[in-house]
Amino acid sequence: MRKILIAGNWKMFKTRAEAKEFLQTFLPELEETPEDRGVILCPTFTALGTMSKNLHGSRVRLGAQNVHWELSGAYTGEISGPMLAEFGVSYVIIGHSERRQYFGETDETVNLRLKAAQKYGLTPILCVGETKAQRDAGETEAIISAQLTQDLVGVDQSNLVIAYEPIWAIGTGDTCDAQEANRVIGVIRSQLTNPDVSIQYGGSVKPDNIDEIMAQPEIDGALVGGASLESASFARIVNYQ
Repeated sequence: MRKILIAGNWKMFKTRAEAKEFLQTFLPELEETPEDRGVILCPTFTALGTMSKNLHGSRVRLGAQNVHWELSGAYTGEISGPMLAEFGVSYVIIGHSERRQYFGETDETVNLRLKAAQKYGLTPILCVGETKAQRDAGETEAIISAQLTQDLVGVDQSNLVIAYEPIWAIGTGDTCDAQEANRVIGVIRSQLTNPDVSIQYGGSVKPDNIDEIMAQPEIDGALVGGASLESASFARIVNYQ
């Protein structure tokens, strides 16, 4: 069964105090949220401890924004699976376009991170998507197919979430048309060996477009950036109609 998963990616925002303040107003908003909707929050590494403590007993699952492929070692600035598991992390975002664009992430390293996440009991959220130039050139399907082919080598598709994030829509306010997002996600699903993988849409998801996005039959949730930083905004997204 495909699960509905709404995840908030806080990127490099929120101190521990700000994270705790967010939860104080956000968690009460989930009292009427349908039980079949999974809710995930992916804060900065420094806020994981605070979030873990304050989410204890709630329905919100804790996620992280990256994981290294080695158990330990001389990898300054990285974090390992067991370190995340110690905080009760369940999910981890891998291959986000900002990691690929700014920090040299490649399909090879994405693949290593995916397998490491699964090895240490985490469910990876694999991000794939095309640039504006690639879309304009009619290369969307080819780019995403190439990413999936390389990223998923040796990856267990029974423990996997995929997020389709058209790079041109991330943080720009320019959301991909819901029907087009649904079409591309259908293309992604057709390339998987497990049709029950949950596939999210990400890219300028907001309270005023979430209802249309989630009405699409192929879309199983959302990976939300900026709109997840404010509790009322993210609550409206989680409680889509």
